[in-house]
Amino acid sequence: MPIVGSIIKSLIDLRDTIVSEPEAEEAQQEVLVKLLKKAKDTQFGKHYDFENLLKTKDIKKAFAERVPYFDYNKLNAEWWYKLHEGENDVTWPGRPPYFAVSSGTTGKSSKRIPVTDEMLESIRKAGIKQVSALSNFDLPPDFFEKEIMMLGSSTDLEKEGDHEEGEISGISASNIPFWFRGYYKPGEEISKIEEWDERVQKIAENAKNWDIGALSGIPSWLELMMKKVIEYNNLDTIHDIWPNLQVYASGGVAFEPYEKSFNALLARPITVIDTYLASEGFLAVQARPETNAMKLILDNGIYFEFVPFKAEYINQDGSIVDHAPVISIEEVEEEKDYVLLISTVSGAWRYLIGDTIKFTDVKRKEIRITGRTKFFLNVVGSQLSVNKMNDAVKELENKFDIRIPEFTLAAVRINGEFYHHWYLGTEANIEENNLEKALDESLKNANKNYKVARSKALKGVKVTKVDPDIFPEWSAANKKKGGQVKMEKVMDEEKFARFEKFVKEKSL
Repeated sequence: MPIVGSIIKSLIDLRDTIVSEPEAEEAQQEVLVKLLKKAKDTQFGKHYDFENLLKTKDIKKAFAERVPYFDYNKLNAEWWYKLHEGENDVTWPGRPPYFAVSSGTTGKSSKRIPVTDEMLESIRKAGIKQVSALSNFDLPPDFFEKEIMMLGSSTDLEKEGDHEEGEISGISASNIPFWFRGYYKPGEEISKIEEWDERVQKIAENAKNWDIGALSGIPSWLELMMKKVIEYNNLDTIHDIWPNLQVYASGGVAFEPYEKSFNALLARPITVIDTYLASEGFLAVQARPETNAMKLILDNGIYFEFVPFKAEYINQDGSIVDHAPVISIEEVEEEKDYVLLISTVSGAWRYLIGDTIKFTDVKRKEIRITGRTKFFLNVVGSQLSVNKMNDAVKELENKFDIRIPEFTLAAVRINGEFYHHWYLGTEANIEENNLEKALDESLKNANKNYKVARSKALKGVKVTKVDPDIFPEWSAANKKKGGQVKMEKVMDEEKFARFEKFVKEKSL
């Protein structure tokens, strides 16, 4: 039995028995109070009078009544722009040493989100919680001696005045503790390569030198990396070069749509553990093997609020209407969709992160990401969320025994009538009209609003099959390749027209 691995596993088990889980309501109350106290002398804190807010009898209620909802555009336009003009103490004390540049999946341009020293510490602590949770999984001691492939963005950050900029995965990886660097792959030198294809080529060339036990990253890009390693080294599966690969920590998107195509690259099943690391913070980790839900981290510098996910509360651009009701952690109900709001140690306040979630276990405070507010397709009353789209695509995979790792769609007008036009990434030899019928029936059965819309304003479904490689190529053409990049599942008509033109040009 490997001695070092046994020691590490024992320490994790010991820590898990010593550290008790905080009571959710108390933990969140304490986080909110700490946030308000820390930020009360900032420009934001003074504007919303945090000092007197802290003296109120019901701080959560007073906070919700006094501070409005913010999405990135609003918070940046009213407050964060001052940071780029050199001002201090804007929404958080001092100035942030980093800005996380988002992939820009749902917006017209990339976002620049402050990352403070306190947020880096919060991410570090969440990472420790993730490692500690491994004690709940049936992993042998020697797993804890293997290397971890963390496939994110380049760690070669851009220097901009008094701060550095990059995607959150690159910022996190550039701050890896010294004791972990021996386990971390592809290592500092390769991780600094900016160009995605060049970085993946170097990984493929060096793969034989590493003993990888775990993978971490967004599934679509990890798939491409594994395919490159397999192709370059003339292998059948990734296990031929990394026989001790046992764990995959997924994050950023739901893993289910990628499951079939991902597993096709493996010789045997591995343990999939979901994580929730966004540009705005590390929010949740999967804590046990019996579920694919993630446990919210409630005592780590992030305060959560929840808006019921209903069409009347969502604006066309995905933001929340001002009068939308909000509830706190002790009021949530299982299997109901909520828009997630966070207030953080990076100076985000009542911030619409853009994700919708549902609680699968209220007692354990476990959640699943169900979609994006901007990917909510409601042009003709269909009220179609990403989780319903994912479920429908998974049904197609099972019904026809095919793989569809990527898709996108839009509500389009053809001769004055609305259709949902889907582009499905698949190499399957199956007629598009068969996919159209099955997809339409699946959505009718799963969503009553969609069924009603199909009997009225929504004329039908169109399906176009494309090579799955089209999706990363589209991302690359838009200067968004690798790292944190997620394919947008729903496009507006203008972007969809550009996507269709791109597909046609690629097929010539």
